[in-house]
Amino acid sequence: MYLALRNFIISNEVYASTQEASTRSSVCGDGVKESGEQCDGSDLAGASCTSQGYTGGTLSCSASCTFNTSACTSGGGGGGGGGGGVTIAPETGITISGYAYPGLEGTLLKDAQVALVTTAGMDGRFNASLIGLSAGSYIFSVYSEGRFGTRSALFSFPVIVTSGATARVSGIFIPPTLRVDKSQVKKGDDITFFGTTTPGSLVNITVNSFNNIILQTNANDDGVYLQAYNTSELDKEEHTVQARAVLNGQLTSNSKVVTFVVADSNITQPIPHDITKADLNDDGRVNIVDFSIAAYWYKRLSPPASVDLNTDGKVDIVDFSIMAYNWTG
Repeated sequence: MYLALRNFIISNEVYASTQEASTRSSVCGDGVKESGEQCDGSDLAGASCTSQGYTGGTLSCSASCTFNTSACTSGGGGGGGGGGGVTIAPETGITISGYAYPGLEGTLLKDAQVALVTTAGMDGRFNASLIGLSAGSYIFSVYSEGRFGTRSALFSFPVIVTSGATARVSGIFIPPTLRVDKSQVKKGDDITFFGTTTPGSLVNITVNSFNNIILQTNANDDGVYLQAYNTSELDKEEHTVQARAVLNGQLTSNSKVVTFVVADSNITQPIPHDITKADLNDDGRVNIVDFSIAAYWYKRLSPPASVDLNTDGKVDIVDFSIMAYNWTG
Protein backbone atom coordinates (compact mmCIF):
# COMPACT_ATOMS: atom_id res chain seq x y z
CA MET A 1 0.00 0.00 0.00
CA TYR A 2 1.33 3.45 -0.87
CA LEU A 3 0.18 6.80 0.51
CA ALA A 4 1.31 10.28 -0.47
CA LEU A 5 2.31 12.53 2.43
CA ARG A 6 3.57 15.98 1.46
CA ASN A 7 6.77 15.45 -0.54
CA PHE A 8 7.43 11.85 0.43
CA ILE A 9 6.29 8.48 -0.83
CA ILE A 10 5.36 6.25 2.07
CA SER A 11 5.30 2.47 1.80
CA ASN A 12 4.42 -0.14 4.41
CA GLU A 13 8.10 -0.05 5.38
CA VAL A 14 8.88 3.65 5.40
CA TYR A 15 6.96 6.53 6.93
CA ALA A 16 8.58 9.92 6.56
CA SER A 17 7.86 13.56 5.91
CA THR A 18 9.75 16.82 6.09
CA GLN A 19 9.41 20.50 5.34
CA GLU A 20 10.24 21.91 1.89
CA ALA A 21 12.35 18.97 0.83
CA SER A 22 11.85 15.82 -1.20
CA THR A 23 12.99 12.21 -0.79
CA ARG A 24 13.01 9.13 -2.92
CA SER A 25 12.34 5.62 -1.55
CA SER A 26 13.44 2.42 -3.26
CA VAL A 27 10.51 0.76 -5.01
CA CYS A 28 9.79 -2.59 -3.38
CA GLY A 29 7.96 -4.95 -5.71
CA ASP A 30 9.44 -3.94 -9.04
CA GLY A 31 11.54 -7.10 -9.26
CA VAL A 32 14.85 -5.25 -9.09
CA LYS A 33 16.96 -5.17 -5.93
CA GLU A 34 17.77 -1.54 -5.11
CA SER A 35 19.65 0.34 -2.43
CA GLY A 36 18.27 -0.50 1.02
CA GLU A 37 16.58 -3.75 -0.15
CA GLN A 38 17.88 -7.23 0.65
CA CYS A 39 16.05 -8.59 -2.39
CA ASP A 40 13.09 -7.92 -4.68
CA GLY A 41 10.95 -10.70 -6.14
CA SER A 42 13.23 -13.30 -7.71
CA ASP A 43 16.21 -10.94 -7.58
CA LEU A 44 18.18 -12.23 -4.58
CA ALA A 45 21.44 -10.58 -5.68
CA GLY A 46 23.19 -13.95 -5.56
CA ALA A 47 22.19 -14.70 -1.97
CA SER A 48 21.21 -18.19 -0.82
CA CYS A 49 20.38 -20.04 2.37
CA THR A 50 24.04 -20.96 2.81
CA SER A 51 25.13 -17.33 2.45
CA GLN A 52 22.73 -16.52 5.27
CA GLY A 53 24.34 -19.07 7.59
CA TYR A 54 22.12 -22.09 6.93
CA THR A 55 23.17 -25.51 5.67
CA GLY A 56 20.60 -25.77 2.91
CA GLY A 57 17.08 -25.10 1.74
CA THR A 58 15.47 -22.51 -0.49
CA LEU A 59 15.83 -18.77 0.09
CA SER A 60 13.05 -16.49 -1.13
CA CYS A 61 12.06 -12.83 -0.92
CA SER A 62 9.22 -11.48 1.22
CA ALA A 63 6.69 -8.86 0.14
CA SER A 64 8.66 -6.29 2.15
CA CYS A 65 11.86 -7.01 0.13
CA THR A 66 13.65 -8.79 2.97
CA PHE A 67 14.97 -12.37 2.87
CA ASN A 68 12.47 -15.10 3.74
CA THR A 69 14.46 -17.89 5.39
CA SER A 70 11.52 -20.02 6.51
CA ALA A 71 12.43 -22.72 3.95
CA CYS A 72 16.11 -22.72 4.92
CA THR A 73 17.46 -25.54 7.08
CA SER A 74 20.18 -25.67 9.68
CA GLY A 75 21.74 -28.81 11.16
CA GLY A 76 20.11 -32.20 11.04
CA GLY A 77 18.02 -34.57 13.19
CA GLY A 78 19.30 -37.79 14.66
CA GLY A 79 17.78 -40.84 16.32
CA GLY A 80 14.08 -40.39 16.86
CA GLY A 81 14.20 -36.60 16.59
CA GLY A 82 13.75 -34.77 13.34
CA GLY A 83 15.69 -31.72 12.12
CA GLY A 84 13.82 -28.47 11.58
CA GLY A 85 14.25 -25.14 9.84
CA VAL A 86 15.55 -22.15 11.74
CA THR A 87 14.35 -18.62 10.98
CA ILE A 88 16.46 -15.57 11.83
CA ALA A 89 14.41 -12.42 12.32
CA PRO A 90 15.39 -9.49 10.07
CA GLU A 91 17.07 -6.53 11.72
CA THR A 92 14.95 -3.63 12.98
CA GLY A 93 16.26 -0.18 12.20
CA ILE A 94 16.60 2.64 9.70
CA THR A 95 18.88 3.39 6.74
CA ILE A 96 19.35 6.98 5.54
CA SER A 97 21.07 8.29 2.42
CA GLY A 98 21.41 11.53 0.51
CA TYR A 99 23.63 14.57 0.01
CA ALA A 100 25.66 16.52 2.59
CA TYR A 101 29.06 18.24 2.61
CA PRO A 102 32.10 16.53 1.02
CA GLY A 103 34.46 14.83 3.46
CA LEU A 104 32.68 16.35 6.47
CA GLU A 105 30.73 14.78 9.31
CA GLY A 106 26.95 14.45 9.44
CA THR A 107 25.03 13.65 12.60
CA LEU A 108 21.77 11.69 12.95
CA LEU A 109 19.60 12.58 15.95
CA LYS A 110 16.93 10.21 17.27
CA ASP A 111 14.35 12.06 19.35
CA ALA A 112 16.83 14.94 19.77
CA GLN A 113 19.65 12.63 20.97
CA VAL A 114 22.79 11.84 18.94
CA ALA A 115 22.35 8.35 17.47
CA LEU A 116 25.26 8.13 15.01
CA VAL A 117 27.86 10.20 13.18
CA THR A 118 28.86 9.49 9.58
CA THR A 119 31.16 11.11 7.02
CA ALA A 120 30.08 12.02 3.50
CA GLY A 121 32.17 11.03 0.50
CA MET A 122 34.04 13.63 -1.52
CA ASP A 123 31.01 13.85 -3.85
CA GLY A 124 28.85 14.75 -0.85
CA ARG A 125 26.93 11.47 -0.80
CA PHE A 126 26.35 9.63 2.47
CA ASN A 127 24.70 6.37 3.54
CA ALA A 128 24.31 5.19 7.13
CA SER A 129 22.31 2.62 9.08
CA LEU A 130 21.04 2.53 12.66
CA ILE A 131 20.17 -1.05 13.63
CA GLY A 132 18.81 -2.55 16.84
CA LEU A 133 15.94 -0.12 17.35
CA SER A 134 12.74 -1.03 19.14
CA ALA A 135 9.57 -0.83 17.08
CA GLY A 136 7.82 2.50 17.45
CA SER A 137 7.58 6.09 16.27
CA TYR A 138 10.63 8.35 16.22
CA ILE A 139 11.57 11.85 15.14
CA PHE A 140 14.89 11.78 13.29
CA SER A 141 16.95 14.83 12.34
CA VAL A 142 20.14 15.18 10.32
CA TYR A 143 22.64 18.03 10.26
CA SER A 144 26.16 18.55 8.97
CA GLU A 145 29.12 20.61 10.11
CA GLY A 146 30.19 22.93 7.29
CA ARG A 147 33.46 24.68 6.71
CA PHE A 148 34.05 28.06 8.35
CA GLY A 149 32.73 26.81 11.71
CA THR A 150 29.04 26.77 10.74
CA ARG A 151 26.43 24.07 11.28
CA SER A 152 23.57 23.45 8.86
CA ALA A 153 19.89 23.80 9.63
CA LEU A 154 18.22 20.58 10.77
CA PHE A 155 16.57 18.26 8.25
CA SER A 156 13.86 16.48 10.31
CA PHE A 157 11.43 13.66 9.53
CA PRO A 158 9.19 11.26 11.54
CA VAL A 159 9.58 7.53 10.95
CA ILE A 160 7.51 4.57 12.17
CA VAL A 161 9.89 1.64 12.67
CA THR A 162 8.29 -1.80 12.32
CA SER A 163 9.68 -4.83 14.12
CA GLY A 164 11.73 -7.02 11.77
CA ALA A 165 12.02 -4.36 9.05
CA THR A 166 14.52 -1.67 8.09
CA ALA A 167 12.97 1.66 7.14
CA ARG A 168 14.72 3.34 4.24
CA VAL A 169 14.78 7.13 3.87
CA SER A 170 16.63 8.36 0.79
CA GLY A 171 16.98 11.62 -1.07
CA ILE A 172 17.96 13.63 2.00
CA PHE A 173 19.55 16.93 0.96
CA ILE A 174 21.14 18.91 3.78
CA PRO A 175 20.56 22.70 3.47
CA PRO A 176 23.65 24.82 2.85
CA THR A 177 25.43 26.76 5.56
CA LEU A 178 25.54 30.53 5.15
CA ARG A 179 27.78 33.28 6.49
CA VAL A 180 28.44 36.95 5.68
CA ASP A 181 31.80 38.69 5.83
CA LYS A 182 30.33 41.79 7.51
CA SER A 183 27.73 42.14 10.24
CA GLN A 184 27.39 45.78 9.14
CA VAL A 185 28.16 47.08 5.67
CA LYS A 186 28.53 50.63 4.43
CA LYS A 187 25.82 51.41 1.88
CA GLY A 188 27.33 51.05 -1.58
CA ASP A 189 30.09 48.65 -0.47
CA ASP A 190 30.12 44.92 -1.21
CA ILE A 191 29.05 42.24 1.22
CA THR A 192 30.07 38.62 0.58
CA PHE A 193 27.84 35.61 1.18
CA PHE A 194 29.57 32.23 1.49
CA GLY A 195 29.10 28.74 2.87
CA THR A 196 29.19 25.00 2.26
CA THR A 197 26.90 22.66 0.34
CA THR A 198 27.14 19.62 -1.94
CA PRO A 199 29.75 19.95 -4.75
CA GLY A 200 28.30 21.16 -8.05
CA SER A 201 25.13 22.54 -6.51
CA LEU A 202 23.49 25.72 -7.76
CA VAL A 203 23.01 27.99 -4.74
CA ASN A 204 20.13 30.49 -4.64
CA ILE A 205 20.75 33.30 -2.15
CA THR A 206 17.71 35.44 -1.22
CA VAL A 207 18.25 38.86 0.34
CA ASN A 208 14.99 39.82 2.02
CA SER A 209 14.36 43.51 1.37
CA PHE A 210 11.44 45.66 0.17
CA ASN A 211 11.87 43.77 -3.07
CA ASN A 212 13.51 40.39 -2.53
CA ILE A 213 16.83 40.04 -4.34
CA ILE A 214 17.88 36.60 -5.60
CA LEU A 215 21.51 35.84 -6.38
CA GLN A 216 22.88 32.64 -7.89
CA THR A 217 26.27 30.99 -7.74
CA ASN A 218 27.75 27.49 -7.98
CA ALA A 219 29.57 25.44 -5.35
CA ASN A 220 33.06 24.24 -6.28
CA ASP A 221 34.45 20.71 -5.96
CA ASP A 222 35.00 21.27 -2.23
CA GLY A 223 31.37 22.27 -1.72
CA VAL A 224 32.33 25.91 -1.07
CA TYR A 225 30.34 28.77 -2.63
CA LEU A 226 30.92 32.53 -2.52
CA GLN A 227 28.96 35.47 -3.91
CA ALA A 228 29.73 39.18 -3.56
CA TYR A 229 26.85 41.68 -3.68
CA ASN A 230 26.92 45.48 -3.91
CA THR A 231 24.53 47.06 -1.38
CA SER A 232 23.76 50.28 -3.29
CA GLU A 233 20.10 49.34 -3.80
CA LEU A 234 19.47 48.39 -0.15
CA ASP A 235 17.98 50.73 2.44
CA LYS A 236 19.91 51.60 5.59
CA GLU A 237 18.34 49.07 7.92
CA GLU A 238 18.63 45.44 9.01
CA HIS A 239 18.27 42.79 6.32
CA THR A 240 18.02 39.00 6.39
CA VAL A 241 19.39 36.47 3.94
CA GLN A 242 18.93 32.73 3.37
CA ALA A 243 20.29 30.18 0.90
CA ARG A 244 18.98 27.04 -0.81
CA ALA A 245 20.81 24.56 -3.04
CA VAL A 246 19.65 22.71 -6.15
CA LEU A 247 21.24 19.52 -7.50
CA ASN A 248 19.90 16.96 -9.97
CA GLY A 249 16.38 18.34 -9.65
CA GLN A 250 16.40 18.26 -5.84
CA LEU A 251 15.96 21.42 -3.79
CA THR A 252 17.02 21.84 -0.17
CA SER A 253 15.03 23.61 2.48
CA ASN A 254 16.28 27.03 3.55
CA SER A 255 19.52 27.59 5.40
CA LYS A 256 19.53 29.26 8.77
CA VAL A 257 18.60 32.95 8.63
CA VAL A 258 21.57 35.35 8.69
CA THR A 259 21.20 39.08 9.40
CA PHE A 260 23.28 42.10 8.45
CA VAL A 261 22.83 45.86 8.70
CA VAL A 262 23.33 48.45 5.97
CA ALA A 263 24.64 51.65 7.56
CA ASP A 264 27.42 54.26 7.25
CA SER A 265 30.41 52.05 8.12
CA ASN A 266 31.71 48.50 7.88
CA ILE A 267 31.98 46.02 10.74
CA THR A 268 33.70 42.73 9.90
CA GLN A 269 31.86 39.57 10.92
CA PRO A 270 34.22 37.37 12.98
CA ILE A 271 34.52 33.72 11.99
CA PRO A 272 35.18 31.18 14.77
CA HIS A 273 38.74 29.99 14.34
CA ASP A 274 41.78 28.71 16.15
CA ILE A 275 45.12 30.14 15.09
CA THR A 276 46.93 26.97 16.17
CA LYS A 277 45.20 25.05 13.38
CA ALA A 278 47.05 27.05 10.68
CA ASP A 279 50.33 27.41 12.63
CA LEU A 280 52.03 24.49 10.88
CA ASN A 281 55.47 24.93 12.48
CA ASP A 282 54.14 25.71 15.97
CA ASP A 283 55.93 29.05 16.35
CA GLY A 284 52.84 30.95 17.48
CA ARG A 285 52.43 32.76 14.17
CA VAL A 286 50.84 32.11 10.77
CA ASN A 287 53.13 33.49 8.09
CA ILE A 288 55.21 32.70 5.00
CA VAL A 289 56.87 29.74 6.72
CA ASP A 290 53.51 28.04 7.19
CA PHE A 291 52.53 28.99 3.65
CA SER A 292 55.69 27.32 2.32
CA ILE A 293 54.92 24.12 4.21
CA ALA A 294 51.40 24.02 2.80
CA ALA A 295 52.64 24.90 -0.70
CA TYR A 296 54.94 21.86 -0.67
CA TRP A 297 51.92 19.58 -0.14
CA TYR A 298 49.69 21.38 -2.65
CA LYS A 299 47.81 18.69 -4.62
CA ARG A 300 50.23 15.96 -3.41
CA LEU A 301 48.91 12.61 -2.29
CA SER A 302 48.41 11.79 1.42
CA PRO A 303 49.31 15.12 3.04
CA PRO A 304 49.92 15.12 6.83
CA ALA A 305 46.80 15.79 8.88
CA SER A 306 48.40 18.94 10.31
CA VAL A 307 48.65 20.47 6.82
CA ASP A 308 45.20 19.39 5.59
CA LEU A 309 43.38 22.18 7.42
CA ASN A 310 39.85 21.24 6.36
CA THR A 311 40.43 17.46 6.68
CA ASP A 312 39.28 16.57 3.15
CA GLY A 313 42.30 14.46 2.24
CA LYS A 314 44.09 17.05 0.10
CA VAL A 315 45.76 20.46 0.25
CA ASP A 316 44.06 22.94 -2.06
CA ILE A 317 42.72 26.49 -2.23
CA VAL A 318 40.36 25.89 0.69
CA ASP A 319 43.30 25.14 3.00
CA PHE A 320 45.07 28.30 1.83
CA SER A 321 41.89 30.29 2.47
CA ILE A 322 41.80 29.02 6.05
CA MET A 323 45.46 29.94 6.44
CA ALA A 324 44.86 33.41 5.00
CA TYR A 325 42.09 34.07 7.50
CA ASN A 326 44.41 33.14 10.39
CA TRP A 327 47.37 35.09 8.95
CA THR A 328 49.43 37.01 11.53
CA GLY A 329 52.46 37.88 9.38
